[in-house]
Amino acid sequence: MLAHDFPHSQAARVRPLWTLDPEITFLNHGSFGACPRVVLDAQARLRERMEREPVRFFIRELEAMLDEARGALAAFVGAGSDDLAFVPNATAGVNTVLRSLELGAGDELLTTDHEYNACRNALEFTASRAGARVVVAKLPFPLSSPDEVTEALLAHTSPRTRLALVDHVTSQTGLVFPVANIVSELGRRGIDVLVDGAHAPGMLALDIGATGATYYTGNCHKWLCAPKGAAFLYVRPDKQAKIRPLSISHGANSPRTDRSRFRIEVDWTGTCDPTAYLAIPEAIRFISSLLPGGFAALVEHNRKTALAARALLCEALGAPLPAPESMIGALATIPLPEGDVRQASPFHLDPLQDALFERGIEVPVIPWPAPPKRHVRVSAQIYNDRADYERLAAALRALLHPSRGH
Repeated sequence: MLAHDFPHSQAARVRPLWTLDPEITFLNHGSFGACPRVVLDAQARLRERMEREPVRFFIRELEAMLDEARGALAAFVGAGSDDLAFVPNATAGVNTVLRSLELGAGDELLTTDHEYNACRNALEFTASRAGARVVVAKLPFPLSSPDEVTEALLAHTSPRTRLALVDHVTSQTGLVFPVANIVSELGRRGIDVLVDGAHAPGMLALDIGATGATYYTGNCHKWLCAPKGAAFLYVRPDKQAKIRPLSISHGANSPRTDRSRFRIEVDWTGTCDPTAYLAIPEAIRFISSLLPGGFAALVEHNRKTALAARALLCEALGAPLPAPESMIGALATIPLPEGDVRQASPFHLDPLQDALFERGIEVPVIPWPAPPKRHVRVSAQIYNDRADYERLAAALRALLHPSRGH
């Protein structure tokens, strides 16, 4: 097994920048993120401004503030500012696109068996209303090459395939899919691609334009470290006329001509707290300031940590590396012995996950592709270090193989 060294630890220096519980070994940044103090403070100031004079804030100031925040985000993710819409989460972005599609009986929506459950449900709902069907390409895990992803998707296309929903970074298995290659190959067959990039912003050096995606949605509250409820949807300009927000509001009959119909509709869908969106520029500034090399250095630091953590855990559990290094970002998933998973809607909870939490370790044990199969998925954020993963490895050995001792 290939050994990896952990990068020089920054945990002692940076962990106080977050409000995380010091009693918990937090190895689950990937689920909901963790917002730093300075970004929360920026959001608090925005909320104070909003509540000081709400009418002025929403009617006179908000549009320009959204433009500024969207411009900063667009530069960070490699997209045109007018091609982005703020949404509360990537699931809302996926639903916005799917609910705008005009499908007919017999049409097909393509995805993989690694797709996030919430978005898979949205696919099924959309297909059932139109008499269409969802086609699922099954991918192996472990797997040996990213080409296996592209090949599996292409093998499941047909002349009736209208859209493919593809992860950029999978939730269950933490794999970075070759989205640019997938988009290119499916595009040759006239198939639009909606990329579920829930984990990508802040984890990867993202360039949406370079992917060629028809649609792309991503969370800002995960690896970009913005407040909860901050995400975006990118829509390629030639597709914007047919995309409508989930909530139809004033923009539907607005007489304005100074902005596109897409822009007018998606920027106002009703009163909400927009401060999570407006705090995104501060989040970008924060994650870009953590290391001397800026954001690129953070990406490399977290990836090296994930690779080293994966090697450490696989060694401790006697498990083979389940995927090539090229498919690892800041998440790593390792297969575990089969277990007994109970249902706790909307999430599955494995008794092992509870047992780890009782030992002060927060990490997901994921029942995938279905119980009793399960995996442990670790996150690698700059506040994590080798000791965190060693603690997890020791706990897993003790819980999975109690007769062997420590």
